[in-house]
Amino acid sequence: MNVADALIARLQEWEVSRVFGYAGDGVNTLLGALRRADGPDFVATRHEELAAFAACGHAKYSGEVGVCLATQGPGAIHLLAGLYDAKLDRRPVVAIVGQVVSTALGSGYLQEVDLHALFKDVCAQYVQTVFAPEQALTALDNAMRTAIATSTPTCLIIPHDVQKAEMPDELPHSHGVVPSTATSARPRITAPPEQIRAAAEVLNAGRRVALLVGRGAAGAADEIAAVVDALGAGATTSLLGKPVLDESLPWHTGVMGHLGTTASSELMAHCDTLLIVGCNDPWTEFYPAPGQARAVQIDIEPRVLGAKYPVEVAVSGDARQALFDLLPLLDHNTDHTWEHQIHHWTGTWLALAEQRCREQTVHANPEFVVRELSEYLPGNARVAVDVGSATYWYARHLRLPPAVPAHVSGYLASMGCALPYGIAAKLDAPDKPVVALVGDGAMQMSGLLELITIAERWQQWDDPRFVVLVLHNGDLSEVSWEQREMEGDPRFPASQDVPSFPYADYAELLGLGGIRVTDSAQATIAWQRAFEAAHPVVIEAVVDAATPLLPPLMPDAKADTVYGALAGEADGKAARDRVDRQRSAETGDHER
Repeated sequence: MNVADALIARLQEWEVSRVFGYAGDGVNTLLGALRRADGPDFVATRHEELAAFAACGHAKYSGEVGVCLATQGPGAIHLLAGLYDAKLDRRPVVAIVGQVVSTALGSGYLQEVDLHALFKDVCAQYVQTVFAPEQALTALDNAMRTAIATSTPTCLIIPHDVQKAEMPDELPHSHGVVPSTATSARPRITAPPEQIRAAAEVLNAGRRVALLVGRGAAGAADEIAAVVDALGAGATTSLLGKPVLDESLPWHTGVMGHLGTTASSELMAHCDTLLIVGCNDPWTEFYPAPGQARAVQIDIEPRVLGAKYPVEVAVSGDARQALFDLLPLLDHNTDHTWEHQIHHWTGTWLALAEQRCREQTVHANPEFVVRELSEYLPGNARVAVDVGSATYWYARHLRLPPAVPAHVSGYLASMGCALPYGIAAKLDAPDKPVVALVGDGAMQMSGLLELITIAERWQQWDDPRFVVLVLHNGDLSEVSWEQREMEGDPRFPASQDVPSFPYADYAELLGLGGIRVTDSAQATIAWQRAFEAAHPVVIEAVVDAATPLLPPLMPDAKADTVYGALAGEADGKAARDRVDRQRSAETGDHER
């Protein structure tokens, strides 16, 4: 048995189900070991970056460690974006990377790159080069354990000659040889009682309590609902926290932030007490103004406590357990004034959202197209969301069934994540339908490539449904609206134009289904047909590029900046009219 065979056998001991990667001579020995072994499954993506995104997606949907494999030099470099996605969203991923033969290191050899330097930031918790067979299993175990313990990516670098070296049958019991085991365990972190009591004192003193819920509160929906009920509070979520709570509840104001709802903005602007649960959302300008609200933060990660908002009480522990311990100490609020106000804001937002979705547009209304998915999304589906306009419409308009997981590249906010995420979700649960929401920019960046992977594999799935919505507006629209809002500059066509492409026809060329939607009325039947199909389907929705991607309750000064930018665009009137109508509806000022 060589080192490569031993490493693959060790991955089996760690119960790694699949490895995402791309072939190259620097990992040929590892690929040979994968061929000989009965697992893990090797999933070939069309590019190493997509392998790393898929590994991150596997970690997000399964809760397990994602593993990716790439050769030395360019292959290793291509992994970086997906690994940074895992680092910033705190997901365990192990990258196994080939390297030139150890005798050539430092000589300027073909494809030689200082891989330790390359990965030292993205895999800061653990990067190790294996130089001897006796080191290999311990290094892999440490990479796996560290990824699990720190929820971050780690990296194992294996020169080609070491992969081929003979693995000793038994490690010698001698100085300098460290034995290891393929095992790890997570601790249960319980907050100290004094922190729970201090949190209860602050919350009981509040009269207008709001909860900001993030991904770290996953699994605590019942406890959150009980806290809301006791305090007569309202709750909003971060983008990553959207799947945590049932958005049909009257006290749930939706997602907060730039891509959030008016109800969430009102909740944050008027609360006097804020309970932050498992959330480290970066949109600090959408939090309550400093000094407005007393704050309590619950998080299992001490480094984020007080990192985005001044908190009076920090509670370090598991969110669900901390809320469970907190509940008996809460006074039940019998004044329902604040509760009624929250319900009013929520109802107002739902009416505004319906109005926006029903607005007539030149092409299909993207808000309606995504909202309509709510009516047909199966209760056992998995959702992958790309970065761009699709993120906004997902955040504001898609009503997720309870317990349906949905993921997006959160802190890195990288385009091109949805298709590899969706593939990872599907391979993890081939009996469940998957939906990917993608803009045309992200689809051209990498999504078209991964449709090939879907076409290659879909007939192996128990449930073949994999629906890809492409929002085809010919514009990098999030960038265009950011340019108008933040820079006050008109849209720059040379930078933001997305060339037209026949996405539905391309899907059919690959043997998949393709449906083209050109007006809103066609969206309903498109979703119906897609979920009834016995194969993956691409819905190409030709949508209106003038639909604003702007924050809720936008201040007048910022609106004036947007208006100034649109005035410099030859075809900016349609977008300006849309902004006018949205702002008038939000404020009730119909004479603007």
